[in-house]
Amino acid sequence: MKRMDQKTRARYDARAHIFKALGHPTRLFMVDVLSNGERCVCELTEQVGADMSTVSKHLSVLKAAGIVAAEKRGLMVYYRLRMPCVLKTFGCVESVLESNAKAQMEVAG
Repeated sequence: MKRMDQKTRARYDARAHIFKALGHPTRLFMVDVLSNGERCVCELTEQVGADMSTVSKHLSVLKAAGIVAAEKRGLMVYYRLRMPCVLKTFGCVESVLESNAKAQMEVAG
């Protein structure tokens, strides 16, 4: 039987940190946008429809989790997806949503 020792706990804490970083609709949207290529903060601000400080805070959460990377060029900061594999999670989530919708229709039908 597997037990939660200190090393195992640390590994699951690190995993939870990644999921927490993805646990906001705006951050999920930004990851989706960045899957199409790098963007400057000003572009993301326009696409998200929020003020620059809010977008920057969301980006700092994603950066701290290692999901995005930033590069300053002159006065502009550009963000790119550092770990594109995170997009696989989106596909899994969509499968869960489809399964849940199907189950609800079966119950209702």
